[in-house]
Amino acid sequence: MPFSPIPRGVYPSVTSLDPKKLKEKGITLVLADLDNTLVPYKVLEPSPEVAAWMTALKGEGIDLFLLSNSRKPGRAQKFAQQVGIPYQGHSGKPKKAGYLKAMERMGRTPQETVMVGDQIFTDTLGANRAGVTPLLIQPIRLAGNPGRYIRYAAETPFRLLGGRRPFL
Repeated sequence: MPFSPIPRGVYPSVTSLDPKKLKEKGITLVLADLDNTLVPYKVLEPSPEVAAWMTALKGEGIDLFLLSNSRKPGRAQKFAQQVGIPYQGHSGKPKKAGYLKAMERMGRTPQETVMVGDQIFTDTLGANRAGVTPLLIQPIRLAGNPGRYIRYAAETPFRLLGGRRPFL
């Protein structure tokens, strides 16, 4: 699969990804990062807008699967159980094995799957390596770790290129 850090579009948030349009594109599985994608760091409950988006996905027959690299014991599991979705913690992104394992568990192919995340060098790169369409969203919040600012700055050229190639 291609070794590319370029996403298929850059979107303001997960809630800007229309479940009806995903369905029209043949998508039946959304793999999603947790931190700074579905919720801010250290938060375990989705906002009402994200909860409504999750319900809309389900209404379109699209499964949501939490694919997280979180090293915090139980964080991904607690979130997933709370909202009633399957999960995989310590996924090893950007290695493609975590993506392939998640799709196998859900009985889906890369063509039926998108990955939604906020980071180029984990979420997008891994999705491209696994043959999954990567949809990049703006991070919910940058506050905290100064390393995040540096990483997001390094990602800027790829974000700009991805913004020119929308999937939806």
